[in-house]
Amino acid sequence: MGVAITLRGVSRAYGSTKALDDVSLDFAAGGVSALMGHSGAGKSTLLQLVGGMDLPDAGEIGVDGEPLPRRGLDAHRRRTGFVFQHFHLLPALSALDNVLAPVLPYRVGFDRKARARELLDAVGLAKKERALPSELSGGQQQRVAIARALITRPPLLLADEPTGSLDSATGQEIVELLLGLREQYGMTMLIATHNPELAATCDRIVRMADGKVIGDDVITPAADVLDRIGRLG
Repeated sequence: MGVAITLRGVSRAYGSTKALDDVSLDFAAGGVSALMGHSGAGKSTLLQLVGGMDLPDAGEIGVDGEPLPRRGLDAHRRRTGFVFQHFHLLPALSALDNVLAPVLPYRVGFDRKARARELLDAVGLAKKERALPSELSGGQQQRVAIARALITRPPLLLADEPTGSLDSATGQEIVELLLGLREQYGMTMLIATHNPELAATCDRIVRMADGKVIGDDVITPAADVLDRIGRLG
């Protein structure tokens, strides 16, 4: 199941630039929310703070009603999946080994290789597990990156411009894949994007500018999108 995320009066500045300015939001468990806005709006900063990759200057972030600590965030980060615009695959490793990479340093209570293979199958790359990143298309590399993000079965997935490096058709495939995986695994998803078509498939659009929330709309995805997602199952 996904987790509920709360932000209360969260601010973060880098020098004289306010990346986030007194932001308060609630994200329901299992929901998919798009964060929209121009570069510098604060989308990526919000994801970094929610994922425990950075700390706010002021305010509080909560996960399922418990405040994130200011220290000892490794456990939270391991329970959070991250997907980025640039795939950040290790070029010398196969697709399978890239998926395995996040859990290799830790003891886990599951069969690492079995789960990695299951995830590559889920993203449509069961026959590509031995391929190097250089042997994969951009869309295939992003699918590997998504499988890698899910290796710990995280209740929270944060995606920062996941279709930004892809052509429109491949980007649409990635959108449908992400939403289909949400249905399968029940994650809470926050997606930072410039892409209005991607945002329109989410449950909610939070619009940001200059570090502030300027709009917050619950939406209903178009029927054709829902139909395609339903066929993924």
